[in-house]
Amino acid sequence: MTDLTRKTAVELSELMSSGQTSSVEVTQAHLDRIGGTDGAVHAFLHVDTEGALAQAADVDRRRAAGDELGPLAGVPLALKDVLTQDGVPTTAGSKILEGWKPPYDSTVVKRLKAAGIVILGKTNMDEFAMGSSTENSAYGTTHNPWDLNRIPGGSGGGSSAAISAYQAPLAIGTDTGGSIRQPAAFTGTVGVKPTYGGTSRYGLIALASSLDTPGPCARTTLDAALLHEVIAGYDPMDSTSINQPVPAVVDAARSGDVTGLRIGVVKELGGEGYQPGVEARFHEAVELLTKLGAEVVEVSCPHFQYALPAYYLILPSEASSNLAKFDAMRFGLRVGDDGENDAEKVMSLTREAGFGPEVKRRIMLGTHALSSGYYDAYYGQAQKVRTLIARDFTAAYEQVDVLVSPSTPTTAFEIGARVNDPIAMYKNDLCTIPSNLAGNAAASFPIGLAEEDGLPVGFHVMAPVMRDDLCYLVGSALESAYADQWGGVLMSKAPELEVTR
Repeated sequence: MTDLTRKTAVELSELMSSGQTSSVEVTQAHLDRIGGTDGAVHAFLHVDTEGALAQAADVDRRRAAGDELGPLAGVPLALKDVLTQDGVPTTAGSKILEGWKPPYDSTVVKRLKAAGIVILGKTNMDEFAMGSSTENSAYGTTHNPWDLNRIPGGSGGGSSAAISAYQAPLAIGTDTGGSIRQPAAFTGTVGVKPTYGGTSRYGLIALASSLDTPGPCARTTLDAALLHEVIAGYDPMDSTSINQPVPAVVDAARSGDVTGLRIGVVKELGGEGYQPGVEARFHEAVELLTKLGAEVVEVSCPHFQYALPAYYLILPSEASSNLAKFDAMRFGLRVGDDGENDAEKVMSLTREAGFGPEVKRRIMLGTHALSSGYYDAYYGQAQKVRTLIARDFTAAYEQVDVLVSPSTPTTAFEIGARVNDPIAMYKNDLCTIPSNLAGNAAASFPIGLAEEDGLPVGFHVMAPVMRDDLCYLVGSALESAYADQWGGVLMSKAPELEVTR
């Protein structure tokens, strides 16, 4: 592995700006790293070698011409395969979209391109973002670079694994119930779910439209903040987009001053069912924040305990509706179109062949929850619980500035350990789901390794709507504290992957 792949996005930008390297050299180094390690990790579904090098060459040309470039111009990025990119295969991890090349860019991709960020390729994910381990991908499981026998989290395991394996310094994920933050916790990286509506969903293949949120993934807080600033902001193409200025996330990431910040430890997100090593690292981090000048109190959010069942009624219901478009008539896979079968039969055969078991499970759950006679009892009740959870957040933020908890109850589990137990799999999202239901900002930051297994632990920060900057403020404070403690950022402790040629 070359030194370039170990650099942060900020460091790479400085090297390119000073003429010490070029975007083509940086991009090629990461492409070589992908080629040497992705056979073991399987973070990528498609590597756009030709397109990435062309983007990098264009940035180098513009820099040489004296054009004004953004702070991340020329820096490589891995893109979750749920966001459309013109002419590049986009599958959402599903066989039903195998080989589909969108004719347009999502808003997130447009903004990445406008900023000069080089898109290396599309990363693996649970099919249609339905999963917590990336084991539900139709194209095979992604492996955690810390331990290749363990999952990297999900649904955005490919993006987090790519960063952890030094295949890319930046990545884009999407978070519906924790799909950015939970993989970040499992891979020792930074993952941020912006305020719902703070980043555009236009061109995002929808899972649950009231929950889906694109967001940044990185190895440092500042890198994530700079990427956040690029992709965030109002978009008239998205009816749920918030027409307000982007929070000052970069300033917060550079500050890290938590003096006087009121931090609430959520009583309900801890205790029974939480791995001892995870809780130990979490409480150590809370103590660190106290020493840095933060005021810490315990806060009760009594309805958080109902977030998981409410979420797993709301999400399948919206997924059932959103995935109805995959009918074999307009795009994607088509099975049984032999001139003998009618349209209904072709649709049935295609959906049977194209959707995986988890997608079928959630479509059935959602269709049932929305059906006549059950709508009020299931979906309607779940929406009422959602309101109660939002009120818990509102009440808590009258007492504190941010809420905190472990990002996940455990560290990364072994591949296959929970694949046949959906309930155990769903419990991975206990800490992250409430923020999706309420729509507020949240993030996961690395805080060390659990003693039992030597695997990364994440620290979860939840901030009010459009106060995304507070997440970065806490993350920056923790990052600085741990850098002083260990003599380097947490990722420098990650075990080295063997590079195969």
